Formats: sequence, C-alpha cells, structure tokens
Amino acid sequence: MQLFFEQFPIVVRSLNVGFLQTLKLFFVTLIGAIPLGLVIAFGSMSRVKPVSIFSRVLVWIIRGSPLMIQLLIIFYFPGIVLGKPIWGGGEAGRFAAASAAFILNYACYFSEIYRGGIQSVPVGQEEAGLVLGMTKGQIFFHVKLSQVIKRIVPPMSNEIITLVKDTSLARIIALQEIIWAGQAFMKSSMGISGAIWPLFFTGVYYLACNGLLTLLFGWVERKLSYYKV
Repeated sequence: MQLFFEQFPIVVRSLNVGFLQTLKLFFVTLIGAIPLGLVIAFGSMSRVKPVSIFSRVLVWIIRGSPLMIQLLIIFYFPGIVLGKPIWGGGEAGRFAAASAAFILNYACYFSEIYRGGIQSVPVGQEEAGLVLGMTKGQIFFHVKLSQVIKRIVPPMSNEIITLVKDTSLARIIALQEIIWAGQAFMKSSMGISGAIWPLFFTGVYYLACNGLLTLLFGWVERKLSYYKV
C-alpha cells in the first residue's frame, strides 16, 4: 500500500499529460470533421453524378474499413510510396497523421447523420417555401435547420462519445495518448515497472469525460425539446 501511494502522484502526472494529448486529438477531430461531414453530405445528395458517386464511394470505403487500418495507411503509406514521410518526425508528425485519419473517418460518419436528418424533413415544407418566394438557402436555414438539429443531436452525441474512446487507437502509430502512458508503467517508465493498475486507472479518465459529455448532450436535448418533431 505504501508503494501505491508513492507511485500514485507520478502515475497521475504522466496520465494527465497523455490525457491532454487525447483531448487535443478529440477537439481537433471535431473541429475538422463537423464541417467536412456537412460538405460530404451535400456531395452525397448532389444532383451532379460524379460528385454524388465520389462522395458515396468515399463514405462506403471509410465506413466499411477499420479506423486502425486507416491510421496505418495514412501514416505509413505516403512514406513508402514517396520514399519520404510527409508527416515529419516525432510526436507532432504522428499527431498530424492521427488527426487527418480521425477527421476523415468521423466526417464520413457525420455526413450520413446529416444526410439522414436533412432528408427526413418533409419535401412539402420546401415546396411551401418556394411558393412563398423563399430561396433554397432561406428554406434550409429558416425552415429545415432547426428540425435537422433536433433530429441529429442523439446520433451525433453517440458518435462524439465513441470518438473519446476511439482516440485510444492512435497508439497504433505510437502517438503517446493516455493508454500509451498507462501501459508504459507495465514495462518501465519513470522508475516504475510491472505496474498494471495505471492502465486500468485510465478508464477513470474516459468515464469522467464521457460522463460530462452525456450531461452536456442531455442538456442540449432538453433545450431543444420545445420543438417537437
């Protein structure tokens, strides 16, 4: 027990550093994937066939293959083909590659949520707006958008909570996120070796983060509950 209390501050400091990396990847992914997903969604619904086909094939490939494989391909494949890694070296390069993989992956998932939300709004509302002299842009922002947001909040919240846990996959390209930091103590890190409890303790960070997100999205759903669909 005494050894545990001696190791605890060392472990927590290391896990905090790893968790900051996890949070950084989480927020960068959201900042990139949320708007990109909307672009892909509009591409999938486009009446221009090449754009529509490209968007749908991209979504099919990304959704149909594991994120872990996408991470490996995005990080290693350019270096193998070009003979020189495009991501640079060190932790910054690994983070850039992980961010690119996560943004593309989650943008494709978000795009399907957007598309489902937009297409779920009755066509008659758009026709009524056109009769009243509104443009398609005005119809989308003033008529459809509030309904779409109401519909997509639950599935988006599920994907965002999943994203928190999926960040652990970045360790496959040696990005030093929280799982990496916890597992390091099993081998040897900061004078501690053969300790497995730090790895299990990382679960506390995920539970706390997802607990806060659950409360946040619950609050958002309650705020939108005035609008019944």
